[in-house]
Amino acid sequence: MTARERVPAPVKRVVHFGSRSYGRITAPARMLPSFLICGGQRCGTTSLYRALAAHPVVLKAVLHKGVHYFDTSYHRGTAWYRGHFPLHRTAVKVEQRFGVPAQAFESSPYYLYHPQAAPRIARDLPDVRLIALVRDPVERAYSQHAHEVARGFEPETSFAEALALEPARLHGAEERLRGDPRAYSFAHQHHAYRGRGEYATYLARMAAHIDRGRIHVVESERFFTEPSTVYGEVLDFLGLPHLGDPPFARHNARPRPSGMDPGLRRELAAYYEPYDAALATWLGRAPGWRR
Repeated sequence: MTARERVPAPVKRVVHFGSRSYGRITAPARMLPSFLICGGQRCGTTSLYRALAAHPVVLKAVLHKGVHYFDTSYHRGTAWYRGHFPLHRTAVKVEQRFGVPAQAFESSPYYLYHPQAAPRIARDLPDVRLIALVRDPVERAYSQHAHEVARGFEPETSFAEALALEPARLHGAEERLRGDPRAYSFAHQHHAYRGRGEYATYLARMAAHIDRGRIHVVESERFFTEPSTVYGEVLDFLGLPHLGDPPFARHNARPRPSGMDPGLRRELAAYYEPYDAALATWLGRAPGWRR
């Protein structure tokens, strides 16, 4: 257990409240992010976040990996959002030391899926770059279910039953979120197992608001098998100097119950086939799990 993990939750809440208050007061003196990791959920976003946060020229959000401003906290305003990022003077020190501008970022995987996130990002961060990670959608759905159960957000412990409940749980959620800026759907954020793997659909929605050349898609499986190569490609996309590789590790991996029912696996693989074919236009090749 790290020193941070040993801090009692009430103490963390007080510290975070004080930091946010100070951040909001000093917002004009703070940076906005140059890039965002916008998804997908259970696709290795934490691992890539840790690798990028270790880069000497990259500055992460002050309190949390994910600020969740453009999805669930947009009503809090830009001063609240700016308050999560480092001061400009910190960036100046970095630039003086390394000779290149510092870049701030955060990672909120729900951005890829929330119907309001893309237009909000395009409006407030017109030059931002986005990184999206994709993974075998069958494994991703299975992993998300185990994750939500472990966190206490999913009472249905059977993956098959959770999939069966998904259409009723999500009925009308997209329309409500799209129509009401303050609307929130717990099921949309936590119980969309099958839907989350339709990557090409969500990437196309992002590209309708943000130039496709500013969206970089990473295959999680490739990141974990060729981390140095993929990390280098991400640095090139962001215009960051190559200053050596950080330690690469997998984060937030959870033990799962015994293997998925083979019939259910085949059914899901067939369901995702057209979405995976569309994803190939983003990757420039068929995704690894289809090869």
